[in-house]
Amino acid sequence: MQIALHASQAKKVETPSEELVEPACNFLGPLSDYCEIKGDIRIEANSSTIFIVSPQTTIAAKNKSWSTRPYARKGNGGAMISVKKWTIKLVSHNEDNIPRCSINHSIPSILFSTGGFSGNPFHDFSDLLVPIYSTSQEFGGEVQFLATDHQHWWISKYQMLFSRLSRHEIIAIDKEKEIHCYSRMVAGLKSYKEFIIDSSKFPNGLSMNHFRQFLRSTYSLERTRAIKLRKGGGQKPRLMLISRGRTRKLTNEGEITRMARKLGYEVIVAEAGISTNLTSFAQLVNSCDVLMGVHGAGLTNMVFLPDNAILVQIIPLGGIDGLARVDFGIPSKDMNIRYLEYKIEATESSLIEQYPLDHAVFRDPSSFHKQGWGAIRSVYLDKQNVKIDLHMFKSTLVKALKLLRRH
Repeated sequence: MQIALHASQAKKVETPSEELVEPACNFLGPLSDYCEIKGDIRIEANSSTIFIVSPQTTIAAKNKSWSTRPYARKGNGGAMISVKKWTIKLVSHNEDNIPRCSINHSIPSILFSTGGFSGNPFHDFSDLLVPIYSTSQEFGGEVQFLATDHQHWWISKYQMLFSRLSRHEIIAIDKEKEIHCYSRMVAGLKSYKEFIIDSSKFPNGLSMNHFRQFLRSTYSLERTRAIKLRKGGGQKPRLMLISRGRTRKLTNEGEITRMARKLGYEVIVAEAGISTNLTSFAQLVNSCDVLMGVHGAGLTNMVFLPDNAILVQIIPLGGIDGLARVDFGIPSKDMNIRYLEYKIEATESSLIEQYPLDHAVFRDPSSFHKQGWGAIRSVYLDKQNVKIDLHMFKSTLVKALKLLRRH
């Protein structure tokens, strides 16, 4: 159990080293900035400042500071605008206005933000849960999470995961009047690839397979491997079709479902919302052998599939093939999930009802890419639905069946 003492009870839990130790910061990663800090660490929430206090009177300690926004999507202005900037400041012990510790902690801490794009399932996992898991593993549960831009509903949604990662309460640090002090801290999250744990960056080859095992044990996911079909076995693989209620809807879900059933699938049509019970939905996904849907956050549920299951991503128009593969195609390999994709034709897009076939929307999607993400999202993601050509799509479902016959 953590020792957390008020200053009236103890001056220090641990005496810092007499050396002046600068934080080890990594600002070169593509997705996140973070600093690993050791020493006399004092956190002043009302100024969003982390002080590292040197026991020496030294010029080297003066005027050195770093800043970080502790959320793993640093290149996206839309996400980072809602992420608080924290300053890490190296100071000498005899400087004026250094805050005095009111609570000393005997365990390390990790600072992260629940701002950004939290609430979108893909970003919940890619930007937060996977990096929180990988950053915290070295501490074996003896670590305290400090949540800035704290959203209670978000923490509550994933409380089962947090309770497995730390034996200690999460502190909504922005609201704290006390000065919390630590001898070790990570300010920010370690994230190197989209929706992937880069095993080369972590001890003991930490990987997405470890993360998926962690999810299975947390949510009581019983199936570790997808079905292996045998001739004459009479088994029916279970296929989940992720339904979308607002954008990129499959307008002929019923026809797709009937075709899949004729091919031998048991079909479930499901959509997970913010209020969906995560444990129940994770268990439902885990009962499936194939997960299918149009590119979007719902495909993030692939994390709950058993090994050797199949993800079928339907890619809408818009030249977003590369993005779709980075988000789900490439990560599927690290999760031991087989990946199939179906790229729609213009005749399968609802955009054909809005624009003539010779319009740049069909002829030159790159012209919208040059205008920035807002233009891509507006046309190709927010205003496009899909009506699958059953004849063309059938071969993709047949291929998935063939894959399930060989492991």
